[in-house]
Amino acid sequence: MNYDSLLTPKIHDINTFQDFRESLADHAPRIEQIIAELKRDPGKMILISDLFRAFHNIKGDAGLCRVEFVVPLVHGIETLLSRMRAGELQLTEVLSEVLLLTLDRLEQAVESLSNNSSASSLHLPTLARGLDGLSTLQAEELDPACSRLIEAVTGFKHAAVTLPDRTRAEVERSNEERSQDLRFFRNMALQLEMRSPLFRGRTARNLQLALATNKAAGGVVSSTQLEAAVYMHDIGMMFLPESLWLKVERMSDTERAQLVDHPAWAAGLLARMDGWQDASTMCLQHHESIEGNGYPNKLSGNDIVPGAKILALVDAFEAVMLKHSHRGQNKSVLRAIAEVNASDQQFDPDWIEPFNRVIRTMMENGGL
Repeated sequence: MNYDSLLTPKIHDINTFQDFRESLADHAPRIEQIIAELKRDPGKMILISDLFRAFHNIKGDAGLCRVEFVVPLVHGIETLLSRMRAGELQLTEVLSEVLLLTLDRLEQAVESLSNNSSASSLHLPTLARGLDGLSTLQAEELDPACSRLIEAVTGFKHAAVTLPDRTRAEVERSNEERSQDLRFFRNMALQLEMRSPLFRGRTARNLQLALATNKAAGGVVSSTQLEAAVYMHDIGMMFLPESLWLKVERMSDTERAQLVDHPAWAAGLLARMDGWQDASTMCLQHHESIEGNGYPNKLSGNDIVPGAKILALVDAFEAVMLKHSHRGQNKSVLRAIAEVNASDQQFDPDWIEPFNRVIRTMMENGGL
């Protein structure tokens, strides 16, 4: 493998470079989310294939756009993932950190080039050679080598290797830290509310409905993780043109394709924060539908986590109420809940029943 392009990365054509930069920005959140899901289920072959495909697409886009330094970096990753697909290797904590480190270095290098800055501090040749070396190792040799590579590139040892005997209790985040995170998530949700008068009170309504539905179903979902997901599930909208996500009229195919990306933004952010993996998955999956026609991954049935099924119902109910307001009609809870219930192929019937009970109780108590 020729590593010369990594010594002094160059932009050959500014227009194609910008195309690649945008492409990488699309792929990165999805890669982070796949890795987060693989940590929970390392043997899930469809996720391994999705991860290989995402890195392969980055390499292909780099070739087309003549962003040459990307190719040797991704080459070793592809070999590792090919061996994972063949069952020779399994994703470990330290290997996942190597994959994420490579993704981070790709993004940092692209930003450095776009700002006419040097990428020498990123140690790209060391990383590329190390990745190629990892791809040839036996499974039992991989974790120590990954740890050495991380230290060579970043100067820091990987914590999971230096502290192998840490208990779950020792790495659990404190209640105060979680409370701080939730306050941060809530403030972000309130910023989204401020974008339109029609959104006023949306966060509180969604949280009340989600927590009450979960409680009515026996509390099978962590209320803390669900609260975080309620706050964060639509934060990705803020990265899209405002004219798109405030649009009332029917969307074009191009606009709809842009909208499909928004769950991955919040999910990617939460996946990078300790202790919020479950909330991350809920955010990513909240537009999946029970019959498999949702997005971004067309999941169906039990592949969708319960928290995402709650979010889907709450989100749909709020969207229908908002639609009525846009049309100049009074908000009709009866019309909204009837429309949600008519979409019985979209939502899990096991969750529609407790959701209906919550709505009925709120109506009787004057809470809606």
